[in-house]
Amino acid sequence: MKRKLIAVASITILICVVLGNIVACTTTPTTEYALVINSTEGGSVATPGEDTYTYDEGTVVILVATPDAGYQFVNWTGGVGTIADVNDATTTITMNDDYSITANFVEVAVYSLTIDKTPGGSVTTPGEGTFPYDGGTVVILVVDAADFGGYRFINWTGDVGTIANVYAAVTTIIMNGDYSITAHFDSYMVSAGAGHTVGLKSNGAVVATGHNVYGQCDVDGWGPGIPSITQISAGGYHTVGLRGGGTVVAVGAKDDGQCVVAAGRNNYGQRDVGGWTYITQVDAGWGHTVGLKNDGTVVATGLNGEGQCDVDAWTDIIQVSAGGHHTVGLRNDGTVVAVGLNGDGQRDVDAWTDITQVSAGWYHTAGLKSDGTVVAVGLNGDGQCNVDGWTGIVWVSAGGAHTVGLKPDGTVVSVGNNDYGQRNVGGWMLGW
Repeated sequence: MKRKLIAVASITILICVVLGNIVACTTTPTTEYALVINSTEGGSVATPGEDTYTYDEGTVVILVATPDAGYQFVNWTGGVGTIADVNDATTTITMNDDYSITANFVEVAVYSLTIDKTPGGSVTTPGEGTFPYDGGTVVILVVDAADFGGYRFINWTGDVGTIANVYAAVTTIIMNGDYSITAHFDSYMVSAGAGHTVGLKSNGAVVATGHNVYGQCDVDGWGPGIPSITQISAGGYHTVGLRGGGTVVAVGAKDDGQCVVAAGRNNYGQRDVGGWTYITQVDAGWGHTVGLKNDGTVVATGLNGEGQCDVDAWTDIIQVSAGGHHTVGLRNDGTVVAVGLNGDGQRDVDAWTDITQVSAGWYHTAGLKSDGTVVAVGLNGDGQCNVDGWTGIVWVSAGGAHTVGLKPDGTVVSVGNNDYGQRNVGGWMLGW
């Protein structure tokens, strides 16, 4: 630390006035004060500098402290009574006296953040690798699932203690130490139908349990295979599957035309999806099927008595779900839109925010929030909306009168009706 001597000056100004032949002189004293500025190791005072300076009384002096690399400014100490903000590196001091002040700096710890990912996606911000950050830095994390293979982000694992939300694809981590984290992606999922439940395993195999009068559970031959199944949906009495490349298969009732690649009833044309192209996601309702196109618009086929297929005007949609007689769509901003029947409040989703995935059941709707919790509205006669206590969920599906939730480890939880064994999912391990 440099030590400066204080120099105080008092200047007397002589003022003379000529009055006729008389010259009258008076003196006006002007007070100056000394400002001594020093700094500790790790930085300097750029403005006005580090030295002893004199200023007229009342002068407002700008102070700017600049830390060196690996250091940060802490505060000003000493004669700081007239400093505007002692904790701000850029501030002012008013010269009402002689002052000696010091800019204090402290060394900042530098930590490493190592980021990895599993197959099926990437970390776009800040990237994948090892990055140095000053201690306390808040780092934004952004992941992006692959456009093929039906992959989606599951969660962050590793040193996740300071990650704001381990289930969010866009989140933050605070650098209070050296951390190593991994973004996990997978393609396994679960879907609840009217009286059956279907699961897609990581290896592309498909399993089903529950009501099978129309063959809606006859999915044994769907995978693993090439092209593999990347997404499944259980409808009323049919099941549809999306293959890699954008084609669809279906089983079950066909009285409604509901199939893309579909099985089961088609009495309302709910299997009439053979001509659909550029489809990125499909969902099967009771008598209708909806498809999300790669431009964010939506197509639908099948029964439309309640307006459940009136989705032509939807844009900016990132996920769709077909229910009993209603359809819901998730927008890019985390809000939800819905059309169709609302007799039990199954469309009361206008106030939902921060939603990452939605599912329309027969007369209820479930939504997955970014923190891994679940919300639900609509008919609750069998307890199908009793999801308040669920945490750590990565996928949710609302069925006829039951709801299922997928955990990060591939296990499944459920609530609601089990008359057909549709909730017999306790032994499923879809992540294997």
